[in-house]
Parts: sequence; structure tokens; C-alpha cells
Amino acid sequence: MGVEVCWDPAAKQPPAREAAFKSMTAATAGDKDAWLALFAPDAVVEDPVGPSMFDEEGKGHHGPDGLSAFWDKTIGNVEKFEFVIRDSHAAGSEVANVGTITTYLPGGYRVDTDGVFVYRVNEDGLVVSMRAFWETERAMATARQV
Repeated sequence: MGVEVCWDPAAKQPPAREAAFKSMTAATAGDKDAWLALFAPDAVVEDPVGPSMFDEEGKGHHGPDGLSAFWDKTIGNVEKFEFVIRDSHAAGSEVANVGTITTYLPGGYRVDTDGVFVYRVNEDGLVVSMRAFWETERAMATARQV
């Protein structure tokens, strides 16, 4: 006999999950200032982890200036976001969200990015690290005009 487990997303959430959801909300709204305000001054964003078209050296985007430039290069160019989080695992000061980010880009293109998105927060609930594990080739294979 199985047991059904229900998760109530309206319930009080661990700080890292709350910060991750706020990050998705700010990106969806196109609100750069709200998004940047979620991060500690020494924060690092690796999206995706390792070398990529967004970070050739694979060292991440550091601090307010680095995060602002990352927004301008990536998030700021998306016309519309859809986030589908299929699972979320919070532990300590971190959360790992498993899901798909669908982006609608200029020219009528849509890209679906499956991945694991890991946020770590400090004692004030500010994001100190965001690491996104996704494969560029896999995401680009989903690109299509809509």
C-alpha cells in the first residue's frame, strides 16, 4: 500500500527555497533590481556551471557588477520565462530545484532547459551562490520557432 505525500507550496518555506522562488519571480517580471537585491555582495552565479557561451572561463559571475552583467547578457534578453519546478530538495542553507525553464527569445524562438538549480543563502536569506546544472547542447536541441 503506497503513501501519498503532498507538498503545500503556500506553507512557510526554507530560506533557500524562498530565495529561489523570488529569483524566478523577479526574472519572470523582468525586474533586474529586485533580482539583484536577492544576492549578497559577494555572491557568485554559475549558470550553467563550467565554461559556456555566457562564461567562457567557467569561473562564474561575481558580485554586483558581475551579476548585473550576467542579467544583461542572459535574463535581460528573454521576452518571456516559464518555470516548471517538478521537485525541490531543501537541506540546511541550500535548495536543489529540479525542473524546466522555458525561454521565449527574440525572433519567435522557444528553448526548454532541463536542469538542477542549486541556491545557497546566508543567515540573512540572501543568495551567496546559485549554480545551474544544465547542458547547452541539450537545451539548444529544443530550440524552435513558435
